[in-house]
Amino acid sequence: MTTAAEPTESTAFLPGGVELAYDTFGSPSADPLLLIMGLGGPMTWWNTELCEQLAQAGFYVVRYDNRDIGHSSPHPSDERITLARLARAFAGLPTPSPYAMDDLADDAAALLTHLGIDSAHVWGVSMGGMIAQTLAIRHPDRVRSVCSTMSTTGRRGVGFQHPTLLPALVIKKPGLEGYIERQIKGGVQIGSPGFPEPEDEVRRRAIDTWNRGVSGPAVARQMLAVLTQPDRTEELGRIKVPFSVIHGLTDKMVHVSGGRATAAAVPGSEITLFKGMGHDMPRALWPAFIKVVRRTADRAADRTVSA
Repeated sequence: MTTAAEPTESTAFLPGGVELAYDTFGSPSADPLLLIMGLGGPMTWWNTELCEQLAQAGFYVVRYDNRDIGHSSPHPSDERITLARLARAFAGLPTPSPYAMDDLADDAAALLTHLGIDSAHVWGVSMGGMIAQTLAIRHPDRVRSVCSTMSTTGRRGVGFQHPTLLPALVIKKPGLEGYIERQIKGGVQIGSPGFPEPEDEVRRRAIDTWNRGVSGPAVARQMLAVLTQPDRTEELGRIKVPFSVIHGLTDKMVHVSGGRATAAAVPGSEITLFKGMGHDMPRALWPAFIKVVRRTADRAADRTVSA
């Protein structure tokens, strides 16, 4: 397998002092596609080869590190979140969070402004899907279409994760080899049983992630933003742009009920469910993913032509 070369990374300086690391693929004249990664994931979790294939499908691809992850700004106070505080939020009790899903969505809108992009197609996975949904709600003029993958609406009772997974997500930074072992174990716990990822690929990604900077407190802060997010069901019903949902039928991190609820909430949305897919993005399914994203974007183009 040939490893694609990484593009040049840049930094966007946003209002409020937030800095976001990002890079791009393809021609700026192509359809803009903003990729938003999930909990604790740097932009490099969007595999470079996948990004290049998206560019070949006619997109100008932008991927970035959310705040508090990778090369983007850490939270200024470096506030640490205790497991008890996470458990309180998990139980639905009022819990303060250093930042909210709204803040992460506003970051995405500000990045588009920095890039001179009026509006973009948006593909978000897991927490990134929650951000994409929130972006479409808060900044509808900035979004052409949405693909929400292995995500949920924020409504309790759908898209749930097994409580035993919660402690495993709090990284204690046990050293590189320990981190690699945790990633391998995590892949077994929540990955796709029908499309197991080769261990050498998990190891390579873990090393790359470690080298970008791994922060347990940052992951916990992002997790708290997820656990304290509001129920978006009613607001999702007001989304007018083409919308699609992708979900795995064996997702243990975000139960498939979350994807189904998202599709049910957005008028005219499409949903694609995959047998054997868990909470990851198997290489074997990339062509199918790209078809969904391209088809959703083309629905937006068809609307423009019809108008």
